[in-house]
Amino acid sequence: MSVETEIAQLRSLDLRNLRHRWQGCFRKLPPEHLPRHLLVAMIAYRIQAGRLGDLDRETRQLLDAIGITEDGSSVIARLKAFDQRQIGLTLGTVLVREWDGASQHVMVTAEGFAWNGRTYDSLSQIAFAITGTKWNGPRFFGLRDRKPPDQRSRMRLHDEPDTR
Repeated sequence: MSVETEIAQLRSLDLRNLRHRWQGCFRKLPPEHLPRHLLVAMIAYRIQAGRLGDLDRETRQLLDAIGITEDGSSVIARLKAFDQRQIGLTLGTVLVREWDGASQHVMVTAEGFAWNGRTYDSLSQIAFAITGTKWNGPRFFGLRDRKPPDQRSRMRLHDEPDTR
């Protein structure tokens, strides 16, 4: 079953069944005070994180460090700088991702990320625009699980003969 279908089914569950589903996901009873919409949101996040991967340690640290008192523009600037630093992209880099039979091309610019004639602050926004679902943008474009350059240079290509 797809993540989207599973989350859509959550919305049809009554409160008793949502609490039961919570126990299956979190291995404990849900807090009594949580309203239905928060139960759905938290279970949906757990489903997505289980299938697509959770936030990495650095991202969690950044989110913890962002103060509630910060205004939206400073948070956006901070997240944009973090996103570009994390993925180590230089201006002019073009990312290509095949999705639903079509190639998607994104260029790194000084203002953010350009896709389909529009500039976005993050790769996650573009991934959402492409798929209609929330994604970790760098992961969607295959940038999160890359090996560091020193390890990549030691990797053999599949068509190289093994001389060991």
